[in-house]
Amino acid sequence: MDALTQTVLNCRELGVTGVNRALRQLPDGSSVLIAEPRGAHNIGVGMMGKWDITVDGNAGYYLGGLCDGPNFTVNGSVGWGVGENLMSGLIRVIGNASESAGASAHGGLLVITGDASLRCGISLKGGDIAVAGGVGHMTAFLAQAGNILVGGDAGDSLGDSLYEAVIYVGGKVKSLGSDAKISEMTATDVAKVKELAAAAGFDHIDAENVTKVSSAKTLYNFDALKNQRY
Repeated sequence: MDALTQTVLNCRELGVTGVNRALRQLPDGSSVLIAEPRGAHNIGVGMMGKWDITVDGNAGYYLGGLCDGPNFTVNGSVGWGVGENLMSGLIRVIGNASESAGASAHGGLLVITGDASLRCGISLKGGDIAVAGGVGHMTAFLAQAGNILVGGDAGDSLGDSLYEAVIYVGGKVKSLGSDAKISEMTATDVAKVKELAAAAGFDHIDAENVTKVSSAKTLYNFDALKNQRY
């Protein structure tokens, strides 16, 4: 198949199982449009191919979860657990995300151009998350590695029980969780914020004027493996 030819998969006609089966048959480099998702759950879960997938509408739970390869663009909002256990690739949500966005992501980049609800980045294990707007309470709960960039405000209990992950907030922090602290921004942090903002396509975040949240390590009982990989 010509890599420049877009394959159209209609979710209403094929169902999620049919769409996911069809995706697995495509060669690397394919461009795919998933039409009429209508809030369906589990679109594109567990995929390994190197594809560019556009989901043309709102999607339900776990879009792009457990993926190691494809890139997703969602023209709409998503439900619970987008990019859950993501290993690599880019997921760009042009809308808002419900609870637990990027939960336990080991790699890749999750971009949300709107707001993310509560527990964004829970148990993050090395992936990066960039949210243009605000995030809900308990964001980065038990986050072990990786980075979270928030362009807007952060809700209550930010970074509760945080380990080695780092959070950067462009707006206000309502409150910190247990064992989280405000840390001084270094030149390395400024460079990281600029890198994340550029990768996400955000131009509204001043890297010199963000709040860094990291672990206070007063409750730290976790053995970090080499290079912070878990």
